[in-house]
Amino acid sequence: MGIEIIFRIAAIGILASVVSSVLKQSGKDELATFVSLSAVIISLLLVLDMVADLFSTVRNLFSLY
Repeated sequence: MGIEIIFRIAAIGILASVVSSVLKQSGKDELATFVSLSAVIISLLLVLDMVADLFSTVRNLFSLY
């Protein structure tokens, strides 16, 4: 799960930048901004899931409820 998440976030970033640049060149700047924002939100959700797993592991490690 370590390097896999980095590749997923990188793929999301590359895909979003390509789509965003194509949309900007076609004159749809608002839609390009929306694509970039959605890519950031998806990446943050992936990281948030990892942080939740980390807190769960710490909680189980120290037997906290």
